[in-house]
Amino acid sequence: MSGKKELKRIDLKTIKDPDFLKELSYKELDVLSDDIRKEIIDKVSINGGHLAANLGVVESTIALCRVFDFRKDKLIFDVGHQCYTYKILTGRSLERLRKSDGVSGFQKINESLYDHFECGHSSTSISAAKGMAVARDLNHENYDVVAYIGDASIANGLAFEGLNSLADGNNKVIIVFNDNDMSITKPVGGLAKSFRKLSNSTLYRRSKNAYSRFMKKTKFGRWVLSWTGSIKNWLKRHLMSLNIFDNMGLAYIGPIDGHDIKSLEKALLKAKKYDRSSIIHIKTIKGKGFKYSENDDSGIWHGVGSFDKNTGKVSDDPSLISWSEVYAKNVIEEMGSHSEAVLLVAATGVGSALQNAFELYPNRCYDVGIAEEHEMTMSGGLAISGKHPIISIYSTFLQRAFDELSHDIARMNLTATVLIDRAGLVGEDGNTHQGIYDESFLMATPNVYVAMASRQSEAQSLLSLSFENKGVLAIRFPRSKVKPNNDKENLSFGSWKKELDGHKTAIVSVGPITLDLKEKLVELNKNVALYNAIFQKPMDEELIDHELLKFDRIIIYDAYAIENGFANTLAAKLISKQYKGEVIIKAIPDVFVDTGSINEQLDRYGLSVSQITELL
Repeated sequence: MSGKKELKRIDLKTIKDPDFLKELSYKELDVLSDDIRKEIIDKVSINGGHLAANLGVVESTIALCRVFDFRKDKLIFDVGHQCYTYKILTGRSLERLRKSDGVSGFQKINESLYDHFECGHSSTSISAAKGMAVARDLNHENYDVVAYIGDASIANGLAFEGLNSLADGNNKVIIVFNDNDMSITKPVGGLAKSFRKLSNSTLYRRSKNAYSRFMKKTKFGRWVLSWTGSIKNWLKRHLMSLNIFDNMGLAYIGPIDGHDIKSLEKALLKAKKYDRSSIIHIKTIKGKGFKYSENDDSGIWHGVGSFDKNTGKVSDDPSLISWSEVYAKNVIEEMGSHSEAVLLVAATGVGSALQNAFELYPNRCYDVGIAEEHEMTMSGGLAISGKHPIISIYSTFLQRAFDELSHDIARMNLTATVLIDRAGLVGEDGNTHQGIYDESFLMATPNVYVAMASRQSEAQSLLSLSFENKGVLAIRFPRSKVKPNNDKENLSFGSWKKELDGHKTAIVSVGPITLDLKEKLVELNKNVALYNAIFQKPMDEELIDHELLKFDRIIIYDAYAIENGFANTLAAKLISKQYKGEVIIKAIPDVFVDTGSINEQLDRYGLSVSQITELL
């Protein structure tokens, strides 16, 4: 009979909370880690989602749940898209991941008592954690606040603001810094390690605080304290290799193997005992456990649609291309024609299909990382120096850069092109990522013009027009696909198109869904005029005056933005022109749109093509 203990294997479907983790050996935890990875790969292959980031954080999430009790302690995943392991460990199934009747791909406070904050944008965790820590201390409560932040996120300005704020005050926060790509200066030499071990020890911290309190009691003591502090800092500067976290007053622990649960626990327990904020630097492999994502250097496997987990082939219709690809092709053409054109992206080059532009024009293409505000103000510097910036940005992230667009570009009436990817409803990513708000704030900004093509030929012309007109031309396009063609046409700035003739009722429609509506109206033989409002700003005043005002009823149809954008602006313009007929606005209401497919979201708000034709 063998004395070897049989490894306990956990059925993931039976998990209710993380308490069971403390009963498992480290070998059993390794088995659990492998099983969780397989579950994530399986469910993301079906539902789509953020794959590589989640595969890299399995062990560190397990360690966190063993050391802390997140029924009372607080855990904030920066961005939030790497929380799949956490969902499994807190009793949530990924079976319907990112579906309207399943769990979100991000932390959701109404989904579980284990979720303490929500985010979908980068670099918010440290600031949110500081706020929670301040509230905890004001309430004289006792729990830990943990911010889990990745390398790309920590380079954002907001993260540095949060770090700077942590250094000001005694509100303890534990930061887990997940480093899977970026190099941070490490301590070197035996003396440096000894100093670090000393400065992070509990005895040292207590002795230092007692010494400081005693010396501050007299004028001479304060002088001695200042002098000894200067000596200590001189020694540290000359004998230790400090990193940025040391210099910000944080207790630095690491680097730690982010896939070694035992080492992770030891580091977390050490940070838990400290009386000040600390940062645990862990090294992980993004995409670990799935060869396609593990070997991905371009970010293709960061967020994916459904795919074959055996072959790595993404489920896609090869006869279609994305609107991102349409505009990427046009960008390359315009950069070839305009030597003054400079392309800027904020960590979304792959998502917006702009890799070829970087290869063809490496000296005129810049990826600034997760730094949208910097992207905009840098563009202002380029524009005022005679260059023409092409600013590629997702609609949801443009919200973060609105101040810079308004203040540092539009206010000085500089010329730039803004390509707004993922405009409109985006489906399964939920209410943090909807691209429906930019239209309204852009239309309210002087020297900014807004347009949306319904077909590829219009897209090509819009990009060309952005080089011919002074000011900012913001070109919006959705997260959908089209059949490729090479048609070209010449648009006039601010002009609309009449797609169908009709009497009594006119529909003014925005974007690619206009063509779907046109097809449906023809199929139903509806006697309705259809206008394609390619430009939301400026509007086609001549067409409005000479054609639109003659109809008895006008339906304004914008399925890509909230009603406070183009729809209400056009309605107000009709009123100002003494229009006496009926105006019906069909646009997204002023809400945060929850998870669902794009078609489900359109149906939810009465914006599908079929629902529009039912109004006739």
